[in-house]
Amino acid sequence: MTHPVVLVERPAEGVALVRINRPEARNALNMEVRKLIAQHLTEQADEATVRCIVLTGNDKAFAAGADIKEMSGLGSIEMLQRGTLKLWSTIAGCPKPVIAAVSGFALGGGCELAMTCDIIIAGESARFGQPEVKIGIIPGGGGTQRLTRAVGKFKAMRYILTGDLFSAREAYEMGLVSELVPDAEVEKRAIDMAKQIAELPPLAIEMAKEAVLRGVDAALDTGLALETKAIQLLFSSQDQKEGMAAFIEKRKPKFTGK
Repeated sequence: MTHPVVLVERPAEGVALVRINRPEARNALNMEVRKLIAQHLTEQADEATVRCIVLTGNDKAFAAGADIKEMSGLGSIEMLQRGTLKLWSTIAGCPKPVIAAVSGFALGGGCELAMTCDIIIAGESARFGQPEVKIGIIPGGGGTQRLTRAVGKFKAMRYILTGDLFSAREAYEMGLVSELVPDAEVEKRAIDMAKQIAELPPLAIEMAKEAVLRGVDAALDTGLALETKAIQLLFSSQDQKEGMAAFIEKRKPKFTGK
């Protein structure tokens, strides 16, 4: 029996950890892995006891890219039929916060996978990159779009057109990485942050995430209207009443997601 290529763990209350588990292939993203990540994120999004998700690999690689052996002989129609855009959209569309805990390599599809997440925690020796041009293709999982939105046109062009890798420090300074930590602390820091988020009101967290993602590519007036409607709706939640009452009474709130 082969080992599972994607594992789901529960490292803390309210937190699910989804781990890519192909160490022999540096966690390369074959179709099985892509489908399982999408499946597990969908399942965890539907699980009421889960409030935040951590996506990670191992200390050598978050994901070193797509599985080139699997795709090298494919034609255009076969690539179309793989349906990878739908899988990427499912991952990026998870309504609950997803934190990427990145150690080692996050290249090609691995870099793109990290960019579908909401927060990226990276180890100091992690390496990022979109080296697809070196094998005759371009980033196909959102790299040309998400990297540009994250770091700007000129930095994105510099790395997409050369295929050069860049360090976690460079990624942090460009605004791609949310937080830079020692290598040994990556997973722990991601779990700790997930625990922090899991203790907050889940409806507010979900609406905050939606407002950011829906508004980022919209006109400012549209984004502001979305934000306004979201905060108005939250005033119908029990968590809003509990949160404000706890603040006034100087006690710790207990949020139920209602």
